[in-house]
Amino acid sequence: QAWIGGIRAGSVTSCGNQVQASCHWIAFSAEAVGVLGIVPLEGEDGGKRTVSQLCCHSDVVTDFDFSPFDQLLLATGSADETVKLWRLPGSSQDVPSSAGLTLGPAEGPVDVLKFHPTADGVLASGAGKQVTLWDLGQQQPLAGRHGRVCSSCPCWWGMLGCTSRVVCKDKKLRIFDPRASPAASQSVPGHEHNKDSRLLWMGSSDCLISVGFSQMREREVKLWDTRRLHGAMFT
Repeated sequence: QAWIGGIRAGSVTSCGNQVQASCHWIAFSAEAVGVLGIVPLEGEDGGKRTVSQLCCHSDVVTDFDFSPFDQLLLATGSADETVKLWRLPGSSQDVPSSAGLTLGPAEGPVDVLKFHPTADGVLASGAGKQVTLWDLGQQQPLAGRHGRVCSSCPCWWGMLGCTSRVVCKDKKLRIFDPRASPAASQSVPGHEHNKDSRLLWMGSSDCLISVGFSQMREREVKLWDTRRLHGAMFT
């Protein structure tokens, strides 16, 4: 297995992703504020890899994501309340010095970002109490969803991209269908402690797994069936 050494990663300052990879690049949170480290996935002769710095924002980079349709397109979100799109080179060339597109400002620090898995050019971003769906081609929002979607609450798309689900600071798990209504289609109490939780769809099934904490701060893993979202199937 390949081992990439000499990486100087920064401390974790957000609940977003700290490392992401495409078919060409690995991006990670660097030591400097507003900077990502960029490493080619494939090493040069001898396995050496050059670490480049992508100066993204004027404040902390809170989350970032590669497009599933364009392996060179990287989206970044920041506490400076903006979302930026970066086109990385196809090989070990210099990283761009400026963003190809800047969206915002948002209603506060951008906490989370996630590309749509089946619709090219659609990006979800969360800031303050709003999750916004962006049409990157038109450079404008498709829809805005207001509610109790507070700081550091990740948003994940379903396998088919029809629904998204959010864990909120009021300890509830919410499922949205943006095509039908800006309001949550389902809502259920999640983990009892208000520390951040994570969710994962179980492939193309209607089930998902959540990881969080109990009221006694014990780590919990719960299995949910979204067809009968009255409570967890297993804990």
